[in-house]
Amino acid sequence: MDGVILKGPGTDPQVYADAADAALADLGADPTPAQRAELRRHDLECVRDHCETLGIDPATFWALKDEHASATSHELIRSGERGLYDDIDAITELAERTTVGLVTNNRHATAEFVADYLPVDFDVVRGRRPTFEDYERRKPNPHFIEDALATLGVSDGLYVGDSVKDVTAGHAAGLETAYLRRPHNREIECPPDATAECESLTELLTLVKTI
Repeated sequence: MDGVILKGPGTDPQVYADAADAALADLGADPTPAQRAELRRHDLECVRDHCETLGIDPATFWALKDEHASATSHELIRSGERGLYDDIDAITELAERTTVGLVTNNRHATAEFVADYLPVDFDVVRGRRPTFEDYERRKPNPHFIEDALATLGVSDGLYVGDSVKDVTAGHAAGLETAYLRRPHNREIECPPDATAECESLTELLTLVKTI
């Protein structure tokens, strides 16, 4: 999703910082500046330690942080502050003739929002749910991809991504992989395990016929 559909390689860190502050306010917590800085990060050990020190449930804080981050991200997409790439119409065309899924390390709520926001009928959507367990299952771990494949009842396909970890995860799940070039990865060498290297999503319209 990030870097393939949504412009930019990932969520702005400020979104998560503001989400952490909102979650702390929801829980009535009053951290020190140092604790707040670490709770804004995604270090699970720090989150657990500081939440316990503050007397709040780490899992509840984590879920609230994700909820606030999703709400902000959705508004940024609606307003156009976080834009969409110009070639995503190719996904709509692909979905008319083959099975298409959206699998991302981003939050599941945001993946579902994007899937509903786009004129694409995705057959499966899988993102990171607001739990510590799912955070630890992020790509390059193939878990989310394997979960999507199990939902679809298939074992082969093409995984498209803009990072090395996408290619690694797709390959580990037994899929062909396409490394997509975007402005933020122009200077990065194409992973050797990638099946194909694409300059645009429109190339997938031909690629899926040939692999």
